[in-house]
Amino acid sequence: MNAPTRLLPAFLLLLLTLAAPALALDGNAILAKVDRNLQPQSYEMYRKLINIEPDGAKKEFVLYSLKKGDDKVVALFLSPASEKGRATLRLGDNMWLHIPNVGKPIRITSLQSVVGGVFNNADILRLDYATEYSVEKTVEQGENYLLTLKAKSGAVAYDTIEMLVNKKALVPTSVACYAVSGMLIKTLHYKELKDFGDGLKRPSVIETDSPLYKGYKSVMIYAKIRKKEMADEVFTLNALPRIEELR
Repeated sequence: MNAPTRLLPAFLLLLLTLAAPALALDGNAILAKVDRNLQPQSYEMYRKLINIEPDGAKKEFVLYSLKKGDDKVVALFLSPASEKGRATLRLGDNMWLHIPNVGKPIRITSLQSVVGGVFNNADILRLDYATEYSVEKTVEQGENYLLTLKAKSGAVAYDTIEMLVNKKALVPTSVACYAVSGMLIKTLHYKELKDFGDGLKRPSVIETDSPLYKGYKSVMIYAKIRKKEMADEVFTLNALPRIEELR
């Protein structure tokens, strides 16, 4: 056996060793792509929220929202008339509600809901998933990835999330949200892929149900999402009464 032939097995072994890390699934990289496929890092957005009660009664809200970077979100109520002018602000883990003709903004929490129904404030003022969660486990399931996410801090609305991600589109199809105890709080179902322009193609409908709200369902319908750059001053308590001017 000549020298090149004797070296061949060792060379192949080296190649396999170097390739092994590349073959491993990087869950956090997948999650980062999911975030960008769901929304630009800074954007403006219009959406409708619908709460459906067991008897079929519905209550609808239309919101105009702005997000900047990793930790700034504001949402303005456009309808119904009883809610028009209300605005919510999120800075990291801190949230406030502004009510027209009322004094200072009111502190609110992530698990409360300014609209009632199954969506809470963390759902309505959602940051990128990767901002609040790390991927603990990634498993391939046919045409999907199953990502198990763990909250980075105790201030996050859900302790653990199981996210089913479509491999081709790299967007969620379902997101199951759990408490520290392991109890299922709710499941978000991402539906109806839509092209919003500028390379953004994502589900336009999110439906949620919860074992804690039997018979109730909430739906979020996205009408417009587009990149928008804004000054940091937009995301302050003093600016809440003037968010309408940015539309």
